[in-house]
Amino acid sequence: MAEEAQGQDKSEEATPRKREKAREEGQAARSRELNTMAMLVAGSIASLAFAKHMAQQFSTLLSDVAAMAVHPDGQLTAVLDLATTAALNAALPLLLVVFVAAIVGAGAMGGFVFSTKAMAWSASRMNPLSGLQRMFSTKSLIELGKAVAKFAIVAGVSIAVLKLWSHELLRLGTQPLPEAIVGALELVAHSFVALSCSLILIAAIDVPVQLVDFANKLKMTRQEVRDELKDSEGRPEVKSRIRRLQQEIARRRMLSDIPKADVVITNPQHYSVALQYVATKMNAPKVIAKGADLIAFKIRELATASRVPIVASPALTRAIYHSTDIGDEVPAPLYVAIAQILAFVYQLKQYRRGAGPAPRPLGDLKIPDEYRRDS
Repeated sequence: MAEEAQGQDKSEEATPRKREKAREEGQAARSRELNTMAMLVAGSIASLAFAKHMAQQFSTLLSDVAAMAVHPDGQLTAVLDLATTAALNAALPLLLVVFVAAIVGAGAMGGFVFSTKAMAWSASRMNPLSGLQRMFSTKSLIELGKAVAKFAIVAGVSIAVLKLWSHELLRLGTQPLPEAIVGALELVAHSFVALSCSLILIAAIDVPVQLVDFANKLKMTRQEVRDELKDSEGRPEVKSRIRRLQQEIARRRMLSDIPKADVVITNPQHYSVALQYVATKMNAPKVIAKGADLIAFKIRELATASRVPIVASPALTRAIYHSTDIGDEVPAPLYVAIAQILAFVYQLKQYRRGAGPAPRPLGDLKIPDEYRRDS
């Protein structure tokens, strides 16, 4: 079966079970370009938003260092403490934003997946031949194309930014130091935003490519789909056994309802049907049990043990057996015949109690032609 699957083309879309198994193994659609773009865009916007804050921290650091330079003895430790504190205060907001963007970017495509199977050691990963195949594969060519495209786009945007803000860069040399620091950081932040946004185009192209590539990777052969269907629904012999067990359970439940019946109508040779009628709850008599051959015999046996009246009426029994399922009310065209049966049973119970005369024997009951069955 596996050999047949290998010889077939993977033309079928992955089933939900195949996708679920892939996630269990740590496989999901991923785009490194999307993650990189999210981190850079978020970081550039954060750097622009916190530019003044970072400039103030660096200005304070330079002022303190300049003041300490006047009295250099024993000030090295203090300078290091100030530098570390200022650097952390300046970079911490930016680092937090980039950290959150890295998490969101990683889960934006394919969701968050954690699997110990993905961390397990695999000999194929250490195989040099597999590495060479990956180096010269179609995917590697695509990655090379993306790298060249990124370089071209970033280089083009960088040249455009330098030309646009060249005068601003030259003007920084004529400004006081605090203002120059703030202006330089703002220029860097704006340039960073422009360069980062240029990667949106690469990510917009890479995301659908990765989705298609992942879908193709999960595709299955028709044989694999059939095998999975068998595994999910069960082998024929297992399904047959389950069906037999279900039938046995339903049969036991049906037979346990026999004592509730008002009458059991029989075709003594083959069929038995148990009817129940509660005038305050039902619109018509309901079939609570029916069976043929051995089951019919068991129904009659339980009816006798439970003192449920048994009435022989072959034509009516066959009509009910073939037209009505267990739990359903009998068809309206059979009401008259069943009413005669119930009236006979009522008179029989009265007679047995000594409260009335013996009922007259039932004659031929009127059964519509469309409900008559010969066997």
